[in-house]
Amino acid sequence: MGEFDEHGGVASGGPKPFIDRQAQPTRAALVCPDLRGNSSFHGIEAREAEFVGLAGAIGLNVVFSDVLKLREIRPATYLGAGQVATLADKAKSEEIELLLVDAALSPIQQRNLERETGTKVLDRTALILEIFGERAATREGVLQVELAHLNYQKGRLVRSWTHLERQRGSGGMGFMGGPGETQIESDRRQIGERIALLEDRLEKVKRTREQQRRQRTRAQIPIVALVGYTNAGKSSLFNRLTGAGVFAKDLLFATLDTTVRKITLPHGREVMLSDTVGFVADLPHDLVAAFRATLEEVTEADIILHVRDIANADHAAQAQDVLTVLDELGVSAENTAIVEVWNKVDLLEDPVLALASAKPAGAVVTSVPLSAQTGQGVDHLLEVIEKTLGEQSRTYQVHVPHSAGADIGWLHSHAEVVLRGEPDERGTSFVVRVDPRHRAMFLERFNGRIEADGS
Repeated sequence: MGEFDEHGGVASGGPKPFIDRQAQPTRAALVCPDLRGNSSFHGIEAREAEFVGLAGAIGLNVVFSDVLKLREIRPATYLGAGQVATLADKAKSEEIELLLVDAALSPIQQRNLERETGTKVLDRTALILEIFGERAATREGVLQVELAHLNYQKGRLVRSWTHLERQRGSGGMGFMGGPGETQIESDRRQIGERIALLEDRLEKVKRTREQQRRQRTRAQIPIVALVGYTNAGKSSLFNRLTGAGVFAKDLLFATLDTTVRKITLPHGREVMLSDTVGFVADLPHDLVAAFRATLEEVTEADIILHVRDIANADHAAQAQDVLTVLDELGVSAENTAIVEVWNKVDLLEDPVLALASAKPAGAVVTSVPLSAQTGQGVDHLLEVIEKTLGEQSRTYQVHVPHSAGADIGWLHSHAEVVLRGEPDERGTSFVVRVDPRHRAMFLERFNGRIEADGS
């Protein structure tokens, strides 16, 4: 939880991190429960490797990582009694400061595990929130993370008020509770007030984004959105296509804040390319809800590029997790064209064999193997984007006089210029491909100057 300001809300800096940042990295232990009958797409080895990667994303010193087989979940501690006792012994002997459990723990399970092991305990959701809190760079990103963080903490005040007490110290820090108001009630009230404030601010962000999208719609510029599992290489591909300097690193959740840039396709057509936050297995619902304003860029896209790390042995399961989140957003191949981008082919030991055995996840237009790192296959991707946008388009031959230079610019912005003729004394003839969303405007603008309809 964060500190509280004099107006009864969490201070503007947002919630304090769950993990104290010290000179030495926190000594952490990881537990990956392997529950019998678990329907996860991911194998336990892949899940453990990802959980270690999540811990490494914020610089924890992972002392040990254990996979614990479970026949059933224990209501009190999630893990079995013998497993908890063994963990307590290891935590003491290894001087563990933090125990991370790759599961969604109830507040009671979390509190009991802390008491039994003698160390601070965080579950998967809290760890992801911690990473998001460290990565958020823009004001919008900070608001989204804080909202998700507070919603998570709201149900855990039974345990968290003691931490608030330590943060507050003897100075009081502006708690405004009236006579007889318990500390937990005061904390809950102030969290509720802060959540309402954040939701109001994010609603304003949503309206601003809607206005920006309307402007793009009026300009008739198609939107192409990059989605994918975290660390699949979306930002690297975005940088390769746009020349932008978006932070891209071999790190889980390197990008949180949506970035939009204009790119030009091979025949001169312009589209808006949008980079979005990466998805992950069991992405907390509070985070999906908090980032909905950002993710609406995906729902408005003309084409979705689903970027997959084809060199990752778990890429098929990761792709299913992405489709799950897209489904939550109401996006599917039925209403949006989806192109799979099989990234990191440069890391494959046997590219021919690996690509031959890979399969698309769900219905897609096509799959494009490439390497965002080397640029291999990127030109082909641009051609596929152009072709996909023009799938239902029609071809026209139109004449533009020398005096109508603005019309030439319009054609390059709103259509695909297939062929440009040699200028003569009357002007220049163009063969252009126009898709349905621009056809009415094209026919009105060039009425009387269309020389042929190639359909």
